[in-house]
Amino acid sequence: METTQKNAAPKAATPSKKAAQSKGFTGIKSAGIVILCCFVIAVLFYIFWLGNPSHFVNGDLNNHPTDMWGTVYKGGPVVPCIHTLLLTVIALSIERYFAIRTAHGKGKMVTFVKSIKAALAKGDIAGAEALADKQRGSVANVVKATLLKYKEMEENKALPKEQKLIAIQKELEEATALEMPMMQENLPILATITTLGTLFGLLGTVIGMIRSFAALASGGSADSLALSQGISEALINTAFGIMTGALAVISYNYFTNKIDRLTYSLDEVGFTIVQTFAANHAE
Repeated sequence: METTQKNAAPKAATPSKKAAQSKGFTGIKSAGIVILCCFVIAVLFYIFWLGNPSHFVNGDLNNHPTDMWGTVYKGGPVVPCIHTLLLTVIALSIERYFAIRTAHGKGKMVTFVKSIKAALAKGDIAGAEALADKQRGSVANVVKATLLKYKEMEENKALPKEQKLIAIQKELEEATALEMPMMQENLPILATITTLGTLFGLLGTVIGMIRSFAALASGGSADSLALSQGISEALINTAFGIMTGALAVISYNYFTNKIDRLTYSLDEVGFTIVQTFAANHAE
């Protein structure tokens, strides 16, 4: 009895083939850590570089800036917030690039899809599996899992054809559901920053304008130099905010397009596998 239980234990611990996902770099799971690191870098940059006395007249931070760095510093506390968003966009864009590159696999996706379809047309399931093993990545993982279910259904003599087709289709959907979250990780953050970047830029501009006009009012006279200086300082925030939002939009749309192409490839290959089984097997 004890021997039977010992032999059964390893079987229970054997992981399902569905649990296998893309190997290699699959992305950063905790974007909060990335944002925190970017915030620390932005604050240090604001204090020690932008706030360096060498960027101001007579080395006094209260005087007019002598270069662009000093002008950016005059944007106020909103500046490190905008820079945090900008650095986050850059960091997550790099992270998404390598993650989706891993999901894509080694070879060209168009070539891989054509090769799989050609192998299936010949009924060469083993060859299709070999192609998936060579390609790797998310699409290849889904194809491999679906092909394993294909072979399993071929050996199953109890189920009717319709049930077998449903089982293959279900395996395809489940394998896809395992891979998709890895590809879409952190994209919602990029989508959020597309709006936040512009809003923070406008906030910095409004605060800067309020300070400028308040300074003019307290001075009792219209100082055109002070007014133009204040406006230029305020608009710096708008410039960085728009740049951050623009980069976030470009990055988000680029990676969304990449994922859509991978999804299309998954649908194309999955449909071909199901149709191949339906055509090659009688009721």
